[in-house]
Amino acid sequence: MKQKKIGLVLLEIFGLLLAILWLSPFYLMVVNAFKTKREIFTNVLGIPEEFTFENFNQAFVELDFVNSFLNSFFISVVSVAIIILFSAMAGYALARNKSKLSSIIFYFFVGAMLIPFQSVMIPLVSIFGQAEMLNQASLIFMYLGFGCSLSIFLYHGAMTGISNSLDEAAKIDGANKFQTFWHIIFPLLKPISVTVGILNVIWIWNDFLLPSLVIGEANATIPLKMFYFFGQYTKQWHLALAGLTIAIIPVIIGYFFAQKQIIKGVSEGAVK
Repeated sequence: MKQKKIGLVLLEIFGLLLAILWLSPFYLMVVNAFKTKREIFTNVLGIPEEFTFENFNQAFVELDFVNSFLNSFFISVVSVAIIILFSAMAGYALARNKSKLSSIIFYFFVGAMLIPFQSVMIPLVSIFGQAEMLNQASLIFMYLGFGCSLSIFLYHGAMTGISNSLDEAAKIDGANKFQTFWHIIFPLLKPISVTVGILNVIWIWNDFLLPSLVIGEANATIPLKMFYFFGQYTKQWHLALAGLTIAIIPVIIGYFFAQKQIIKGVSEGAVK
């Protein structure tokens, strides 16, 4: 019994050390964002002698934060909505049609998850570039292509827990396939839809590589704008760290308001 208590204490200490190690970069980022350029190099770990908000004002303007945030928000919301809609319909169709063709198509989607983006990056951008289609619409279309494989896999698995008798009852009542899916099946897929939404929002909101290849600086998302910003201010760490702090604020606010739905969606989606 005593050894078990000692083991729990050691485990708690280890967990605390890991938490400190994980939080230390955030501490350094936030604390140094309030310092002057000179104080960062003379007092990296300490609390600022005098908190200055001028760094944030200048970084907000230079980062063009409002425009970058709106670009990220628009691309993320539209992309995730389309991924959920198309993947749910595809997962439903593939799960309900028990045929060899459906199985082959499903395994093609599963196999597509193993293909890294870097292997198709150059031909994809080259084709869209020749067609003069490197814009936000093309970026959303690409996110649909890269995001639907995992999403269809999750929806297909969730459909196995929904009885076929619901479809049969809806058919007897005169509902067609689309009505059955939209009014009966899709509401039952809410937990997995939340899970799919979370996974894709995290990926799309933080993605840098694909936007850097498809859209220009004028329509840059927050991660892409941060890249340009750091390129300008690599020696002015007080501005760079202030800009990075501003960039993570929307994520923190979004998680704060949606944390219940996130936890519920992940747990219920796992059960499904």
